[in-house]
Amino acid sequence: MKLISWNVNGLRACVKKGFLEYFYEMDADIFCIQETKLQKGQINLELEGYHQFWNYAIKKGYSGTAVFTKEKPITVRYGLGEEESEAEGRIITLEFEDFFLVNVYTPNSQRDLARLPFRLEWEDRILAYLKDLHAVKPIILCGDLNVAHKEIDLRNPKSNVGNSGFTDEERGKMTDLLGSGFIDSYRYFYPDQEGAYSWWSYMNKVRERNIGWRIDYFIVSEKLKDRLQDAHIHSQTMGSDHCPVCLELS
Repeated sequence: MKLISWNVNGLRACVKKGFLEYFYEMDADIFCIQETKLQKGQINLELEGYHQFWNYAIKKGYSGTAVFTKEKPITVRYGLGEEESEAEGRIITLEFEDFFLVNVYTPNSQRDLARLPFRLEWEDRILAYLKDLHAVKPIILCGDLNVAHKEIDLRNPKSNVGNSGFTDEERGKMTDLLGSGFIDSYRYFYPDQEGAYSWWSYMNKVRERNIGWRIDYFIVSEKLKDRLQDAHIHSQTMGSDHCPVCLELS
């Protein structure tokens, strides 16, 4: 089983930059995207063989998530059932026979950390939500989680301490998540791999020089450890300021 997650930073723009070619080349069983930046009716993707599920933000051109899956899920949930998270279209949960798939676009705490309090509240709510799901069956959590967990997960850790995505508080929430029965799939296979990033600033030649951050993840229940086969970061795939990440399961 192959799963892909990609923050496309505007799906309509990404489609013009090769999204569909990559989508069909990967032939994933489940393909999750974040930051679709569109409303219902603004794009028509005819993805033969896939069921489509969309969570649109109320604000135009903002946030939004989607999941394309070959297997029809048992149930589908949108958001956490709370008004603000629903309004921003940040979560879709699909229930399958063996696991829950949770596609997430985590709020950015913003450059001046103005949204850090909301972000930390979000982290507490989603961890509680995941624990409730986890009591039923294992979880695969994927998406742009907007945090570089360890110093190895970004090019310039020293100069970014305290910045959005690398605050002690945000990193601590990721530690709490992983301490609750979950595995960072990429680090499970490649614990010491440096230079493995999934996001780069649009500033001149930053991506060419691989000055990036790893903020896109597949986090899986420890109960699924025996099914893990590999994890990849497709850093050569263009079309967004993020690149896709991939998880392979038996």
